Amino acid sequence: MSTDTFQALMARKTEGGQAVALESITEADLPDAAVTVDVEYSSFNYKDGLALKGMSRILRTFPMVPGIDFAGTVRASADPAFAPGDKVVLTGWGVGESWSGGFAQRAKVKGEWLVKLPAGLTTRQAMAIGTAGLTAMLCVDALERYGITPGGDVLVTGAAGGVGSVAVRLLSRLGYKVSALTGRRTEEDFLKSLGASAIVDRETYAAAGKPLAGERWHGAVDTVGGQILANVLAATAYGGAVAACGLAAATDLPTTVFPFILRNVALLGVDSVNCPLARRTMAWERIAELLDPADIEAVTREVGLDALPELADDIIAGRVRGRTVVRT
Repeated sequence: MSTDTFQALMARKTEGGQAVALESITEADLPDAAVTVDVEYSSFNYKDGLALKGMSRILRTFPMVPGIDFAGTVRASADPAFAPGDKVVLTGWGVGESWSGGFAQRAKVKGEWLVKLPAGLTTRQAMAIGTAGLTAMLCVDALERYGITPGGDVLVTGAAGGVGSVAVRLLSRLGYKVSALTGRRTEEDFLKSLGASAIVDRETYAAAGKPLAGERWHGAVDTVGGQILANVLAATAYGGAVAACGLAAATDLPTTVFPFILRNVALLGVDSVNCPLARRTMAWERIAELLDPADIEAVTREVGLDALPELADDIIAGRVRGRTVVRT
């Protein structure tokens, strides 16, 4: 095990909760695992913001390096599936929650958690996509597998956020007619540049509505939950489906059975944390095929590890546009 030092954003338990600071650590401070990766980039997600603020019990053990995803180069491997020099990406599996994650210059993880980087993607581009982009692709895949075909009207909620912005781009590229729901009207031009054909004001869906509304959407990607998801379900057309992957607004679902039993609407749960390797590998390959570097750069900004504690408030409050790449 190497004894040289490297930089990491470390969360430690304190008497009043937790403290997060940039530190110099060694591999001895990381969990023992078969593959050591030189982390080149991570990304900043809503869950990471909660983790840094000590909210929702995201961090399960201390001390801990947060960061739920990363991309980089294999430094050393006892797993025959990987060799030094391999470019890899990791998302999910409890990394950055119960296992030290990507907000460091080095990580040690299990080989079965890694995906080899698809041809055509750099490590930076992979993290510009990150967990949010992978989740967006899995949502799109869920709608496709259910039978929601291109050409139909689809809605994306939380559209200016990480998952939402990539979902808008992917759905538009595949030929769907995409409407983007957002509470930030200042992002209208940004969302239309991603392929949204219409902007829906968040307030339209924020208040309690009827159990069934007019049939508006063939499908939807929901990142927010709560009353908005209930109203989206109520406005989904017969035989339509909603892929739900987030809880940025609320964790409850104040709806009735009417959309499900009178309109045959499906609610498709999408998880990216424990998604099987074959499906996540397929999703990364499709992302590399569907998104070009210009698509990725359009929704991306880059920051260093030292900027993350301050950004946590912004991402929780919904003030972060698109994707944030973290340069380690």
